Amino acid sequence: MSQTAKLALEDGAVFTGEAFGAAGEVAGEVCFNTSMTGYQEILTDPSYRGQIVTMTYPMIGNYGVNPEDVESRRPFLSGFVVRENSRRRSNFRSDGDLHNYLADNNVVGISGIDTRALVRRLRTQGSLRGILSTVDLDDASLVAKAQASSGLVGRDLVSEVLPDSASAWGERLSRWSFITDAMPDLRSDGPHVVAIDYGMKLNIARHLVEEGFRVTILPGSVSTEDILQQNPDGVFLSNGPGDPEPLGYAIEAIRGLLGKKPVFGICLGHQLLSLACGARTFKLKFGHRGANQPVLNVLTQKVEITSQNHGFAVEEASLPDDLEITHRNLNDDTIAGVRHRRFPAFGVQYHPEASAGPHDSRYLFQQFQELMQQA
Repeated sequence: MSQTAKLALEDGAVFTGEAFGAAGEVAGEVCFNTSMTGYQEILTDPSYRGQIVTMTYPMIGNYGVNPEDVESRRPFLSGFVVRENSRRRSNFRSDGDLHNYLADNNVVGISGIDTRALVRRLRTQGSLRGILSTVDLDDASLVAKAQASSGLVGRDLVSEVLPDSASAWGERLSRWSFITDAMPDLRSDGPHVVAIDYGMKLNIARHLVEEGFRVTILPGSVSTEDILQQNPDGVFLSNGPGDPEPLGYAIEAIRGLLGKKPVFGICLGHQLLSLACGARTFKLKFGHRGANQPVLNVLTQKVEITSQNHGFAVEEASLPDDLEITHRNLNDDTIAGVRHRRFPAFGVQYHPEASAGPHDSRYLFQQFQELMQQA
């Protein structure tokens, strides 16, 4: 027999549906992702810490889950919302179904609600705090809990997803990343890159290895001295969850690297790099989350279709003279990339590792290599 679940928002709206995955009650900021595929990568992206994720595509779970497509050691999001949880999975790579995957990882899910109405509400009002529950089904109680819950602004969510210790990384991209069956030979004599993990997706590390880099991963809490002790040729700043401005320890560490080592930042890493240079960030109304976000490279005038997942952006009016805009989001004209005018450092507000998503921006990893060679 099916179990009832409810999603309540801080504005008083309540959606009633069918529970799947784990039972329980979770709080989080309710957001939405417009990707048609890649739900397993979304579930395991640590950048969703503190959020209840709604998928706009109507049927989720139809190709099951598999161990190759995970992007971190476990799901970190608060809850999962879908229109229809497919009861039947069909894919030769699948070794499990979505319901049991969520249950095994203690993720509460709800299906059978009008996700179009929910997303329209979020687009109109902006991301809202919510409660997803299978145990408390009283509407007034759930709305009150949603209104009393914490948002994302001012919270250090990175500390909740950090790895425990430093590690060497040697895993390359999956064979499914290449058009032909033949995988190219892997070089291993390239520059040494230290990747700072603020909640890094694993496919980023795989891309760095594929470029021939020797990769060492350090937790995002490390100091400038800890990083320089590794004697890196370049430093990579990863994606991660939440508001970048409370992360003073990370901003200070990055500031100490500028002019000493080439730096490349993705998503949260891009925001932290900008903050270290003197810019400010702000919260977007409902964020950019999907695998079809158009970005203009203002240096080449080429358009890239990109994968994105962030709720904050760099404030253009606050940019110091040292930072130059290199990319813009064509949906709302916000900053999607910057580079330093004097030091070898750049960042982008999207995910060139393409997991899941288009491969238009993979050149950025090669650009990082060229920057290290020049340095």
